Amino acid sequence: MQKFLRNFDLGIFLPTLVLIVVGLFAVYSATYLTSSSYFSKQLIYAFLGIVLIISIVLIPYKIIYEFSYLLYVLSLLLLLLVFFMGVKGFGAERWLAIGPLRLQPSEFAKIATVLAVARYLSQNDRSINEWKHLAVVFLMILIPFILIAKQPDLGTSLVFLALIIPMLYMAGISWFFLFVITTPIVTMIVAFNLYAFMGWILLISIVLILARQKGIVKFGVFVMHIAVGAVTPVLWKTLRPYQQQRILTFLQPEKDPRGAGYQIIQSKVAIGSGGVWGKGFLQGSQSHLNFLPAHHTDFIFSVIGEEQGFVGIVLILMVFVFLFLYLLYLSNQVKSSYARLSLVGLMTILLFHTLINIAMTIGLAPVTGLPLPFLSYGGSFLLTSCLLIGITMNFSKNRYHI
Repeated sequence: MQKFLRNFDLGIFLPTLVLIVVGLFAVYSATYLTSSSYFSKQLIYAFLGIVLIISIVLIPYKIIYEFSYLLYVLSLLLLLLVFFMGVKGFGAERWLAIGPLRLQPSEFAKIATVLAVARYLSQNDRSINEWKHLAVVFLMILIPFILIAKQPDLGTSLVFLALIIPMLYMAGISWFFLFVITTPIVTMIVAFNLYAFMGWILLISIVLILARQKGIVKFGVFVMHIAVGAVTPVLWKTLRPYQQQRILTFLQPEKDPRGAGYQIIQSKVAIGSGGVWGKGFLQGSQSHLNFLPAHHTDFIFSVIGEEQGFVGIVLILMVFVFLFLYLLYLSNQVKSSYARLSLVGLMTILLFHTLINIAMTIGLAPVTGLPLPFLSYGGSFLLTSCLLIGITMNFSKNRYHI
């Protein structure tokens, strides 16, 4: 018992526990006037999540490593199963019903993908600066990305794209490969303006001329950017109307204050009305009077901002920042390259969710439906977040032995 407690990383567990407890209070405050079942369910999931963390810490490290590929394949099968047996909700098939439980396979797929990619990249005979290995990594990430985007769940699918850069950087990718991977994002943004697109292509051409790469490689990268620019307007048209509206609303929410821009405007009002110290626990008018939709799930941060004010928000952000920095520190402490890459990928999942959710509530990002880790209501997401934390604590326990 003493050995277990000595290896039990409180640097990860305590911030997680604080966030879970804060989330329980926030969910209770957001829903106590409408239904007590939300809080009671979240309380049960929180208890199960803590048990799950402790259980994962006790599992031998080699089991996580050996089952990485199997978990990845299982996650893909579950994602495929959603299309045949999925439960619909808000126009999307994202859940599998197992008795009274509704599970979201896409949440589990994030963790499974990180572990599988980390195992592939950690092999000694594989260099990420070889095209064939880079292609395999992209394929491993794009398969679940496409399956989830087809549900449709564009917000969750974007998490998989966010994993690419940090994990490849940690694996030692060269600047040119990093350039090839990241620049298409800018190409997609500028593709809607001809002059901006032409200027960007000129800059790309200069970089390619200066790069020490084979001519065929340079030509291929150049053609890729032209193709991305041509395809982007077509891809825009393939988005669902509500997805297009979310992006347009993010740019100018005031143009549709009673429609698509309503959530963002009400969220800003809720956070702004909290002032420095907040209105107090159970005193949030925006959420209690149902002015703010989805206040117990996607917009739980707005509830906290209204009731706890600027001070409460800063304290919550400090806990998140500490957790992220500690996981990053831990990734440089472990001896295993597999554990190092996994820790970076798992941290990226939490970081991306946190940044996008908070940015969404204050109008700096489109409404994507990404919940806030440990705080938003939702059993599947809370359990998978706890599973993620359990894995990081397992790696921490074995940091000097793997």
